[in-house]
Amino acid sequence: MKDYTFDTLLLETDENGIAVLTINRPDKLNALNNTVLDELEEAIENIEKDDDIRAVIVTGAGEKAFVAGADIKELNTLNKKQGEKQSERGQKVFFKIENCSKPMIAVVNGYALGGGSELAMACHIRIAEENAVFGLPEVGLGLIPGYGGTQRLPQLVGKSKAMEMILTGGQMKAEEAYQTGLAGHIAEPGKGVGKAKELAVKMLKNGPVALAKAIKAVNAGYRVKGFADEAEQFGELCETEDFKEGTSAFLEKRKPNFRGR
Repeated sequence: MKDYTFDTLLLETDENGIAVLTINRPDKLNALNNTVLDELEEAIENIEKDDDIRAVIVTGAGEKAFVAGADIKELNTLNKKQGEKQSERGQKVFFKIENCSKPMIAVVNGYALGGGSELAMACHIRIAEENAVFGLPEVGLGLIPGYGGTQRLPQLVGKSKAMEMILTGGQMKAEEAYQTGLAGHIAEPGKGVGKAKELAVKMLKNGPVALAKAIKAVNAGYRVKGFADEAEQFGELCETEDFKEGTSAFLEKRKPNFRGR
């Protein structure tokens, strides 16, 4: 087994070839900053090339969060061009996860908000522990989901429910996530990785080339233009007064005063 070392991730592989990729920033609720995105991209590239790794489980360190969202401090200063590039950057990394030739299973063990939900949705299958909470709260910051959330959520839960979640910024707990199809399984707290390994073992009894081709075939239905439109709208919002107010209010721990400008 190869040894991979990261600053914000842990990557460990068992004797069955099942790797556990952990977002390891528990003091920041595993929030996605640019370092995490860079290392996620590197990790997926390594996973693709590593014949010892046959399936991957993605989870978050600690007991509170899978990934609690993006790093708002990094978003707060973006202009239109920078915002569009940031959205495209996150989309690029999550495309690599979604199109990985090896099964990717998200174990959502707590809050999966904003980029956290988008990361989970990029994985091929989601297991929600009982304390899981999904949400896309970006509109409360004067933004929209920018890492593929506007495209993947409707495919998983339907257009109407996705619209409701995105436009209200509301949250969805594990049971509702299971009922709507956002999560495929529910597990007790701390048991999600074990459940994911059971599922992975079933998958790995099948031909690895067939698994890779099946993933590619299912993903073939996605409309790439929708992701480009999301990035463009995300960038445009980064130059609005509402975006500056929303992100500043979040950082200052107060309610935003949106003016529609």
